[in-house]
Amino acid sequence: MQGYRSPGGLQRFVIIHSATCNCFSVPARRRAALTIRYHRLEAFEAWKAAASLA
Repeated sequence: MQGYRSPGGLQRFVIIHSATCNCFSVPARRRAALTIRYHRLEAFEAWKAAASLA
């Protein structure tokens, strides 16, 4: 819990991180660089759409 002033702050971070982690992390199996870039662009577009709704 280093760097967090309260358990509530840590909990808020974990909730947001777990919700977005799967969008930006690339699976361990090998992928072509072009495929990784494509998925990253899709993730950023989804993030922008979600951020504009909030």
